[in-house]
Amino acid sequence: MKDDPIDSIHNHHERAVFALITEAAPRYPHLGGSRELLADVACVALNRLPPRYIRHEVDFSFYLSDKERNETEKALAEAVKFAFEFVQARVAMRARG
Repeated sequence: MKDDPIDSIHNHHERAVFALITEAAPRYPHLGGSRELLADVACVALNRLPPRYIRHEVDFSFYLSDKERNETEKALAEAVKFAFEFVQARVAMRARG
């Protein structure tokens, strides 16, 4: 069905995680800029966060207090940092193995 409203549903954290990964990638040269590994990082990070399904960005951010917004930003940063370290450690283990 063309322009089906159900197609607009997505996890709010996806775009934020993707942006943080793009920003942080140069600090993880051992991943070699591999799009495959960056996709793995995104999956690990997103799986550490509670899903927040929305249709429009304003649906989520409009209803957040400053405290909730700050907590969300902190959780996103921590999840992305953990994910980079996790994937980097897996890559190192495979290289030794």
